[in-house]
Amino acid sequence: MARLTQADLVDLNSTFEQRTPDELIQWAKSIFGERVAAISAMQRSGNILCHMLHRIFPEMKVLFVDTGVLFEETLETRDRMVKEYGLNVVTLSPKQTMAEQTADLGVLYLSVDGQKQCCDLRKTQPLLEVAGEYDALLGSLRRSDGGNRAACPILAVDPATNTLRVNPMVNISDEELDAYEKDNDVIIHPLHAQGFPTIGCNRCTTPVMPEEPRRAGRWRHLGPWSVYCGINPTDLSPEMSPAIDLPLDLVDRILGRETDFMI
Repeated sequence: MARLTQADLVDLNSTFEQRTPDELIQWAKSIFGERVAAISAMQRSGNILCHMLHRIFPEMKVLFVDTGVLFEETLETRDRMVKEYGLNVVTLSPKQTMAEQTADLGVLYLSVDGQKQCCDLRKTQPLLEVAGEYDALLGSLRRSDGGNRAACPILAVDPATNTLRVNPMVNISDEELDAYEKDNDVIIHPLHAQGFPTIGCNRCTTPVMPEEPRRAGRWRHLGPWSVYCGINPTDLSPEMSPAIDLPLDLVDRILGRETDFMI
């Protein structure tokens, strides 16, 4: 195994700034083959990523975490992606139902620390259960989302899953997203048209007023302290150079180099 750090990716990230989302998706597929999957929560950016995969690699697995307390419209959007786009959506679930979790631990999402634990149990842990099957995960984060995502890199190492996170859509503006959606008649989560800029679990997501920040409806009852669930490492990690361990030949392919085995 060889260590791949965020610092190792500086030059590649700089080069990739000029690449289109399609080109970045194709690069990921060429490097990682069957060991790359996408992640989508069936929100708008994720819907558009799913449409891109539908055009390019419809066989690529799309990991979807069903927390057990999602809006019904979220599940309906997932089902439409499978039926109309022919996507290979893999649904992941937490070990306990919300009722079982509440019986054991109480209503976690009513406190800041409890919210973090709840999101970990119901969103992050199901992903970690299958993380060993993949070396790279495609996401739909965009810098125009603002907040911690304003500086999101295209390539980011994720020590928790020991994968390379590939964010092919980071440079897509809101206007470009609108145009892609319109031009391709993309399936979009219906709650986006009902005052929900972002959509999570039904316990912790509310509509947002026009003058409010985009993520104001997430964990509103906890105030401004809880803004992200933690499933995307670049939302939370303060580390400048986290690292992951991958096979040496794979690290070489990622970085476009040849290893000198001579001693």
